[in-house]
Amino acid sequence: MAEKGISVKDLSVYYGDNKAVKNVTIDFNNKDVTALIGPSGCGKSTFLRTLNRMNDLIPNARMTGEIWIGNEDINHPKTDVVLLRRRIGMVWQRPNPFHKSIYENIAFGPRYHGLKKKRELDELVEQSLRKAALWEETKDRLHTSALKLSGGQQQRLCIARSIAVKPDIILMDEPASALDPVSTSKVEELISELKQDFCIVIVTHNMHQAARVSSKTAFFLSGELVEYDNTETMFTNPLKKETSDYISGRFG
Repeated sequence: MAEKGISVKDLSVYYGDNKAVKNVTIDFNNKDVTALIGPSGCGKSTFLRTLNRMNDLIPNARMTGEIWIGNEDINHPKTDVVLLRRRIGMVWQRPNPFHKSIYENIAFGPRYHGLKKKRELDELVEQSLRKAALWEETKDRLHTSALKLSGGQQQRLCIARSIAVKPDIILMDEPASALDPVSTSKVEELISELKQDFCIVIVTHNMHQAARVSSKTAFFLSGELVEYDNTETMFTNPLKKETSDYISGRFG
C-alpha cells in the first residue's frame, strides 16, 4: 500500500447488538480517489466514520478489527484522536462553515495547532483557498462572513478548511448531494485536482459521480463489502450479480 494510505483489516462496527459493518478488509492508496457506493443503510457512511474515529462520539457504537495509517494503529488506546483528525480531514454532506469570516474559517485549525504568525497564516489561507479553487472568488472579502457564500462556495470553503491543517487523507460523505449541478461540477473538478496530493475516500449515491471522480470503487450491501476493483472494471464488468444490479439501477 502507498505511503499515507489506509489499510483496514477485518473491520466490524456495532450499534448495540446490531452489526452495521461486517468484517471489511480493504486498502486505500495515497494519491487515489476511492468511491464507496451502495444503497441507503448499507453501512458505507458508518464505515467512513470509522476511518477518523467519528463513531467514538456515538453512544453504543463499538468496533472490532484494525485500521492502519502507515505503521500506526489508529484505534490504539494511546492514539491522540485530535491529532488523528488533523491528519484525516472530513467533508460532510451539507456545508458546515463556522460562523466566522472566510479567513477565520481557514485559519482556525492551523492556529489551534500552533501556527501564530500572521504572515504565515495569511500565506496558508491563500494557499488553501487556491487549492480549493476559491481564491479568486473570495480574495476581496476574506473578512466577511462565510455564511454569505453560496452553498457550492461554502462546500469548497469546507474543503479548503480541511486542506489547511495539511492532512494526509480526506474523507467526503456525499459532498455534492446538497449542491446544484454547476457547484457539483466544481467540487468534482476539485476532487480530481486534490488526488494529486491526498488519499481521498468519498461516499456517493451518484453512480455518474463515482465514475467521473474515482479510480477505485467499493460496493457495500447490508454492511458487507461485496466487491472492490478499479472503477472502470466495476462499471463495465463487475464480478458479482449484486454489483451489476445496483450499478444498472435494478435496485437501490
